[in-house]
Amino acid sequence: MTYDDCGALFRRQAYVGGTWIDADDGQTVTVTNPANGEVIGTVPALGAAEVERAIQSARDGFRLWRDKTASQRAEALRRWHGLILDHRAVLARILTTEQGKPLAEAEAEVDATASFFLWFAEEARRVYGDIVPAPRQGQRILVTKEPVGVCAAITPWNFPLSMIARKAAPAVAAGCSIIIKPAEATPFSALALAVLAEKAGIPAGVFNVVTGPARVVGGTLMDSPVVRKVTFTGSTPIGKLLMRQAADTVKRVSMELGGNAPLIVFEDADLDRAVTGIMQSKFRNAGQTCICSNRIFVQDGIYDAVVEKLVRAIEALRIGNGLEEGVTMGPMIDPRAVADVDKLVQDAVTAGASVAKGGKRHPQGDSFYEPTLLTDVTPSMSVASEEIFGPVAPIIRFSTEEEVIELANDTPFGLASYFYTQDLARAWRVSGALEYGMVGLNEVAISVVEAPFGGFKESGVGREGSRHGIDEYVEIKYVNMGGL
Repeated sequence: MTYDDCGALFRRQAYVGGTWIDADDGQTVTVTNPANGEVIGTVPALGAAEVERAIQSARDGFRLWRDKTASQRAEALRRWHGLILDHRAVLARILTTEQGKPLAEAEAEVDATASFFLWFAEEARRVYGDIVPAPRQGQRILVTKEPVGVCAAITPWNFPLSMIARKAAPAVAAGCSIIIKPAEATPFSALALAVLAEKAGIPAGVFNVVTGPARVVGGTLMDSPVVRKVTFTGSTPIGKLLMRQAADTVKRVSMELGGNAPLIVFEDADLDRAVTGIMQSKFRNAGQTCICSNRIFVQDGIYDAVVEKLVRAIEALRIGNGLEEGVTMGPMIDPRAVADVDKLVQDAVTAGASVAKGGKRHPQGDSFYEPTLLTDVTPSMSVASEEIFGPVAPIIRFSTEEEVIELANDTPFGLASYFYTQDLARAWRVSGALEYGMVGLNEVAISVVEAPFGGFKESGVGREGSRHGIDEYVEIKYVNMGGL
C-alpha cells in the first residue's frame, strides 16, 4: 500500500490541535504488513513534550466544544458518519493492510465504526437531567449532566477503527475532547479517521491522535491532571496498571479487558447453527477478538458429531493475505503472537489433548497459524484457562447442565459467553446463571451499537455503546436553588 493507493487518508504524521506533526527529534515507528512483512510506512514516535502539547490542545478544544449545543455536536457527528461510509473501501484497505484481517471483515468493521458515530449523534440530544422534589419549601433541586473534560483513549490493534469509534463518538457527543493513542502496529486507521474528523468540521483540539511508544505516550497521558478520563481496551494486566496510575489523579476509567468466553452446546441444540456460530466466533479475525469463544463445551451425546462438523468447516477456510479475493482468514498480528499460540497448543498436546485439525504454523508465512481444533481438552490445561487470542478451538466434553455452568464460571473473567439450546426453560436458567456481562443465546454476533458492551469481574469497568455509553463521559451536577 502506498500513499497513491489510499490518497489523502493515508497520513504518516500525528494529529494534534488540528495540525499534522512529526516528532520533535524526528524519531519514527515502522509499521509493517503482517501478511508479508513489507513496510507500509512510518509514524512519529512522539515524546513527552509533544504529548503535553496534545493535552493542552485538547484542553483548549474542550473549552470550545463543551459550549456547543447538543444539536451542533450531533450534526458534526452525522457528517463524520457520512464521510466514513463515503470512504469505506479505502478505510477497509488501510485496515486490512496494517492489521491483516480479510477485506470483507475490514469492510464490516468500517460499517460498525460509522454506526457508532450515527448512534451517538442521536444520543447527544438525549443527555437528560432531572428536577427532584425538594425537601423544603422555597427550594428547587436541579440535576444536570456535564462533559467530564479531556479524555484519553488507548486502543488495541485487533479492531483499530471500531475500538476508537466506541470511545470517541460518545466522548465527542457528550461535549468532551479526546486524545487517541492507537496501537503501534495499527496507527494508520486512526490517522485516517482524523482526516475525516477534520473534513467533518470537528474543531481543532477536539479529536487528536498521538503515535509512539506506549510507555512514553501513555505515561504522559496518565500523569496529566488535565486528562480527567481514560478509556482502554486491551489486556487485563495493562488495564490494572492503568487503573493504578489513574488513582494518582483520580481519573475516571472505562476498561474493556481480557476474556475467556465459554461457548456451550447442549444436546438439544440445532447443531448446524451451533457449528456455524463456533466458526464465526472462533476464527473471525484469526481468533484475535476479546469476545471470541475461548472454551467450547460440548455435551457427551453430540460431542463426536460436533467435532466432525467442525473439521469439515475448518477445511473449507482459505488462509492468506486479507487483500486477496476469497481469503476467509488472514494472518495473526506478528510472529510473536504465533509463537504464543503454538506454545499453548503444544502444551495441551503434551498434557493429553489431541489435534483433530491444524496444530502448527502455516506455510503461508511467519505470522500465519493453521486454524486448529483440539479435542480431549480438560479444564486444567492452559489452553482452557488462558486467553488464546488465536485460531485455536479447544473442545471440552461435559455431562450435565450444572457441571458446565460451574466450569464456565470458573474464571476470573466475565466478558462474553454463548450457549446453544432449544429448551426454553434451560435458556432462562443458563442465561441467568452465567457470570458474564454479555450472553449470546443461539447467537454469536452480539457486538452491536444498540446494546451495552462490557464485562463482569476482571473483564473490565463500564459499558460502551447503547444509551449507557454516553454516561461514561459525563459528570452529574446537583444544584440546590433556595429563596424561591
